[in-house]
Amino acid sequence: PTTPPTTPPTTPPTSPPTTFSNPVLWEDLADADILRVGDTYCYSASTMHYSPGAPILRSYDLVHWEFAGHSVPSLDFGEKYNLNGNGRAYVNGVWASFLNYRKSNGKFYWGGCIDFNKTYMYTASSVEGPWTRGSVINNCYYDAGMLVDDNDTMYVAYGSGTHYVAQLSADGLSQVRSQAVFTDPSSTGTTEGNRMYKVGGAYYILVDHPANAEYVLKSTNGPFGPYTEQPLLNNVGTPIVGGGVPHQGGIVQTQNGDWYYMAFVDSYPGGRVPVLAPIKWNSSGWPVLQTVNGGWGTTYPYPNVPTPPREVKSPTGTDTFAGPALGPEWEWNHNPDNTKWSANNGLTLQTATVTNDLYSARNTLTHRILGPTSTATVPLDYSGMHDGDRAGLALLRNSSAWIGVRRDNGAARLVMTNNITMDGSWNTTSTGTEVASTALSGGKVWLRVNADIHPGTGRQGHFSYSTDGVNFTAFGPGFTMDNSWQFFMGYRFALFDYATQALGGSVKVGQFTLSTP
Repeated sequence: PTTPPTTPPTTPPTSPPTTFSNPVLWEDLADADILRVGDTYCYSASTMHYSPGAPILRSYDLVHWEFAGHSVPSLDFGEKYNLNGNGRAYVNGVWASFLNYRKSNGKFYWGGCIDFNKTYMYTASSVEGPWTRGSVINNCYYDAGMLVDDNDTMYVAYGSGTHYVAQLSADGLSQVRSQAVFTDPSSTGTTEGNRMYKVGGAYYILVDHPANAEYVLKSTNGPFGPYTEQPLLNNVGTPIVGGGVPHQGGIVQTQNGDWYYMAFVDSYPGGRVPVLAPIKWNSSGWPVLQTVNGGWGTTYPYPNVPTPPREVKSPTGTDTFAGPALGPEWEWNHNPDNTKWSANNGLTLQTATVTNDLYSARNTLTHRILGPTSTATVPLDYSGMHDGDRAGLALLRNSSAWIGVRRDNGAARLVMTNNITMDGSWNTTSTGTEVASTALSGGKVWLRVNADIHPGTGRQGHFSYSTDGVNFTAFGPGFTMDNSWQFFMGYRFALFDYATQALGGSVKVGQFTLSTP
């Protein structure tokens, strides 16, 4: 099912504050490409192995954001993306990609290199979709950024170590030429994360040295250079205590001419979190980051933008799965089997895989954790489970834990399982250890997971349950979330239902409530 266009709520916007705080949205939204179309800002992010891929967020003020759609409706890049026994695609898929808008035909263009191989292009007339694959370009536009020039010619900057500019065909769906335009000097090291702009007649490519610096390449002699380089930031202080250096991302101009830079901060176990800062342009035509006490500010003056037409959807609240389609804040672990789930006044998950491994189970539905601390609560109707089935609510990453229901020999038990682990090649190394158990009856239980994703020490997940939806009991030990960066994606809340014996069982999740703190 595809996501229908969202119906804007009619709540009148409130008066804007005088300042905003970083991070502007404490969710795992890496490799931002950001643009403005009229009064609307759009933000595209990486999703690796999650499906649908490449979410687009929408804002009217650069500070408050809501999920609007996905550029990649399904990861149609090979069998491993389907999690059906023919391989797995963890940490493959949608990496740093580009999103732009072409006024001449009113179309959005998304492109990304998949598996270091080919570049897939998608187009849509609206960020909500429908998005359709436009073409496959037989060249890897690695870490790419798109520019639609004043004359409507489309270019893509890409590459790592050596940076290239490709000129696209008139329809923007194939390559006319590609040329190397800049090679990183040894003094900066290898850079990537390309974003391409034209400002004041000059061409600019933002490039990123992971994970601590951002540089700007500038050409006053056309898109193919030559380019010269200056730093935009280098080891600047972070606005997230315990987090990394802001870097990568993109720049955007407001309606009144101000410029902002949206980067991300490595903030594991939560992921890579967007932060916003103003930039100015100096007399030589170079962008200069506006710092606070030498660092990326925790607060800045609120952007001077027109009054938003409405308030965007809050990241907290309750999803009742009211219609047949899922909201754009949801993503599956790999492509789902769409015959095994349905939504309509609740979410029904049928078992889609016979396995004892959560990492091999299809139709695990994920939701980003809202930092620095948030809680997910779901009522689970387990009356349709069959013997051998496992269903519940997980903290999902390369080291995982869950609370949920096991049904064996006709009886249901509530269990907490931890120590579900992968190695550095994303092979399962442990399918988990049961650390708490109690008998269940009645067919329904409320599950709750609280996640503290402050970077650094702590990093605790706590599990609890209720039999009446009101009084919750802590269950099992605290779970320390992994904060290594190599998996790239941060922890997510995840709803799952898999079989260890035979397919045929199901569960129903009545609603999903996300709350803070």
